[in-house]
Amino acid sequence: MAETAKNETSQPALPASGLQNVGRRDVMKGLALAVAAGFGPAGLAEAEAAKSAASGYPKIAAAAGDTVRVSGEDPVVETQYGRVRGCVRKGIYAFKGIPYGADTSGANRFLPPQKPQPWTGIRSSLYYGWVSPQPPRQGWKNDEEAWLFSWDDGIANEDCLRLNIWSPAVNDNGRRPVMVWLHGGGYTAGSGNELPSYDGENLARRGDVVVVSLNHRLNVLGFLNLDACGEKYADSGNAGMLDIVAALEWVRDNISRFGGDAGNVTIFGQSGGGGKVNALMAMPSARGLFHRGIVESGSLLTGATPESSRRLADELMKQIDIGASEIDKLRQIPVHQLEEAAVEVLSRNRPTSGIIDFRHIAGRIGWAPVAGIPSLPRQPFTPTAPEQSAAVPLLVGNTLNEFVNGINKPDAFRMTEEELRTNVTNIWKEKTGAVMGAFREAYPNANFFQLWSAIATSPVRASTLEQARIKAAQKGAPVYVYRFDWQTPVLDGRPMAFHCSELAFVFDNTEHCANMTGNGPEARDLAAKASEAWIHFARTGDPNHSGLPRWGAFDAGAKGTMVFDRECAFREHLDDGTQKLIEES
Repeated sequence: MAETAKNETSQPALPASGLQNVGRRDVMKGLALAVAAGFGPAGLAEAEAAKSAASGYPKIAAAAGDTVRVSGEDPVVETQYGRVRGCVRKGIYAFKGIPYGADTSGANRFLPPQKPQPWTGIRSSLYYGWVSPQPPRQGWKNDEEAWLFSWDDGIANEDCLRLNIWSPAVNDNGRRPVMVWLHGGGYTAGSGNELPSYDGENLARRGDVVVVSLNHRLNVLGFLNLDACGEKYADSGNAGMLDIVAALEWVRDNISRFGGDAGNVTIFGQSGGGGKVNALMAMPSARGLFHRGIVESGSLLTGATPESSRRLADELMKQIDIGASEIDKLRQIPVHQLEEAAVEVLSRNRPTSGIIDFRHIAGRIGWAPVAGIPSLPRQPFTPTAPEQSAAVPLLVGNTLNEFVNGINKPDAFRMTEEELRTNVTNIWKEKTGAVMGAFREAYPNANFFQLWSAIATSPVRASTLEQARIKAAQKGAPVYVYRFDWQTPVLDGRPMAFHCSELAFVFDNTEHCANMTGNGPEARDLAAKASEAWIHFARTGDPNHSGLPRWGAFDAGAKGTMVFDRECAFREHLDDGTQKLIEES
C-alpha cells in the first residue's frame, strides 16, 4: 500500500522537558522579559510571544548565511499526485524519495508498474526512498573496497519506485536540460543512492541542469520471465525496465514544475545502467521520452532471450517447488525466500572461464532485460542500432582498467613477467606473444600488472567500439566515444582507472568521493572537464566545450576517441594495434 503523507504544517511534538506545562504565568513572564529587553512594545509582540511560549518553541527563520534551508511549507512543488516538500542546499533544490509508481508487492508483483496513489497535504521528501530488495553486497567483506566506494545500501522494500531531483530553481517556468541517471549493479543490485558520486547537487549547479535519479525493481522481481503463466505476465521479464519507463513518464508530466524541460531529456547510466540505456533505446514505450543517451562502461548490446529467460524461470519455480499454475503463491512468498532461491539458481548459471564477450554477457549473467517479448521486441544493439532511436545522439565509453585492478590486492604491482605470460596464455593460447607485444607497444611504461589489466579489459573496450560502429553505421544522430584513463593516487595507485572511477568526475563530485579520487587539484580540474562534456552533450547533443580539445564524432574510418587523463587528448586509431587481435579471438 502506498504511503499517505501527513500534513507537514502541524506543530511538532513538544519535548518532555516540562515545557508542555507552560501556563499563563509563564506566558506573562516571557512578555515582561521581552519588553524589558527592548524587543519592542508589549502590544506589538504579545500575540506572537504568547503563541511561541504556549508551543514551547520560538519561531525561527533561516539566517542570511545558512547553507541549508527547509521549513514546513518551503520549498514545495505541486506534482500531479500531490505536493512535495524538499530542501535547498547552497542554492540547489533537492527532493528525494518521491513515488513515481505504486507498491510493487503482493498482487502487483511481477506486473507492469501502476500509478502512485495521490496524497493530501504536503509530503516530506527530504531523504531517499526504499531500494529494491537484492542479494547482500559481497564487497563489504573487503576493507579497501568498502572504504573506496563508501556504499549506502539503503533499506530494501518492494515499495521502491522512488525518484530524486536536484534543480537550480523550481516553479520558475525554467526549461533546463534534464539528466536522468540510471544506476549500475548489473540488473541485480544497486540503487539511485548507493554511491556518493550519484549526488546530483554539483552537476545541477555547474550546468544549470535538472538531475534525476531513481530506484526500480531488480533481479528476480524485475526480470523474471513468467510469460508461460499467462498473458497477464507477458512482460514480467522486463518489469524493471517498465519501471524506468514509468519514471520517464513521470518526468515528462511533472519535471517542468521543477525547472526542467521535458523536451530535452538525457538518460545516462554506468555498467548495468548503461545496459538499461541501450534497452530503453529499443523499447517502443520509451520512444520520445528521452532525446540523448550516455553509456558508461555498459555497452551490453544484447539481453536475455525468451528461451534463456524461461529456462531460468523454470529452474526458479522448481527450486521453490511452485508450479506454473500456482502463480498466486509466487506473488505471496516472502521476498527473502524468493531472493535466496534466485541466488541459488544463478550460482548454477555462472559464465565459464575463458574469453567473456562483454557485448553479449547480459544474457549469460541471469537477470537481464528480455528481448523478444512485447515490451522489448528486439535485441538492443544487435545486429543493428534500433531504428526508433536513430535521431538520438549517443555518447559511449569505458575506463582503461575496468574489472582488473589492484583493489584488495596489496601485491598487485609485484606481478612478474612470468605471471603475466601465464595469465595471457590461459586465455589467448597461441596468440600470447602477439597479444603481449601489441599491448606492450601501446603501453610502454606499464608494469606487468598494469599491462595485464589493459589486456584483460580489452573485451570491454571491444564492446564500446562495436556499439559505436553500429550506431555510426546507422547514419543518423552522431556517436561520440571516450576512454577514461586517469589513474587515482589513492592506495599507491593500485585501483588505477577502475570500473566506476569516472563517476565522481562526470558528476563533479571528487570531494564527495575523496576516498576514490584523493580530491587533489588534478582531480578537480579533470572533473570540471568531464562534467562539462556531459552537460554540453545533455544540452545540445555535442560534448564539445572550450576546456577540451576538439572532440569529433566517431566514424568507422578514424575511430576517434577522447581520452580523459591528466592531459585530455582526442586520438584517432587509438585501439587499432590491440583491438584487431581481440576481435579475431
